[in-house]
Amino acid sequence: MAGSRVMKAIRVSEFGDPSVLKLCADVKVPQPGKSQVLIRVHACGVNPVETYIRAGASSRKPPLPYTPGTDVAGVVDSVGDGVTAVKAGDRVFTTACKSGGYAELALATEESVHKLPDTLDFRQGAAIGIPYFTAYRALVQKAHVKAGETVLIHGASGGVGVAACQLSRVLGLRVLGTAGTKEGMELVARNGAHLTFNHREKDYTGQIMEATGGKGVDVIIEMLCNVNLNKDLQMLALAGRVAVVGSRGPIEVDPRDTIRKESSIIGVSLYFSTAVNLSVLTTTAERQECASLVYAGMEAGWLSPVVGAQYPLDQAAQAHLDIIQSAGAVGKMILTM
Repeated sequence: MAGSRVMKAIRVSEFGDPSVLKLCADVKVPQPGKSQVLIRVHACGVNPVETYIRAGASSRKPPLPYTPGTDVAGVVDSVGDGVTAVKAGDRVFTTACKSGGYAELALATEESVHKLPDTLDFRQGAAIGIPYFTAYRALVQKAHVKAGETVLIHGASGGVGVAACQLSRVLGLRVLGTAGTKEGMELVARNGAHLTFNHREKDYTGQIMEATGGKGVDVIIEMLCNVNLNKDLQMLALAGRVAVVGSRGPIEVDPRDTIRKESSIIGVSLYFSTAVNLSVLTTTAERQECASLVYAGMEAGWLSPVVGAQYPLDQAAQAHLDIIQSAGAVGKMILTM
């Protein structure tokens, strides 16, 4: 029986620095219940939010011990009663893992499991869940972008940033992207940005304003709000919107900057973008809408996840260290099994 097997998995028994990520070889394999799918993991995405949860710095603290990881790609091992969307042997990716994806096998609800086309490999499959569902939620469901508007994707070379660039271009937006390295800027340009800027240069905000003829940008997708929000508010056009995807701490802003332009600051939760059974904040219809768009993008070929640094499972601690301390993200960081 599946429930009697053991597997290798990363376990966190206390909140703290990356050293609390421990590889265990005797973790019990979860058994799929009703409407659940057990996946043999080939790759799992690493997201910055997972480092905040591990450190105990997130408002969402899972019961200890736990296995991190949400974005899994692999092959269906077995399914529970009532599952009809997938079967054993199917190539799949997830938008939410019930048991944690830093493991050889992972459990997910049927609603969060999607078939992975043969055109994408497992590493790319592990770069779909949080990046593309969050980008869609930020752009369409929260910022309500319209074709012809200008969007600035701040920190566009990471997983969510690349997804936002590709999606923005398809939505008919004028796409501006920032990155912290030349390599990152080149990646952003290849993935849909009309113009790129180095956010490490002192005058980059002036360059962006010049590129918009002084009008400013309509929407900003912000990955590091605690550093950039003040500058973002200065760069917005009238009625502009900042969609906050990521922040690593507090920041003090002048509310008059929002009054002058009647601008908005909108929070976007990566967790609510992909999680199920959160009907107060996200509806099943919203998740299905996003899933339909993502699948259409895979079929059409414009949705093409960029895989960055890759680590074996036993180097999860190093991955957590690097994702925070790297000079600049280039694609989605992946753990491989």
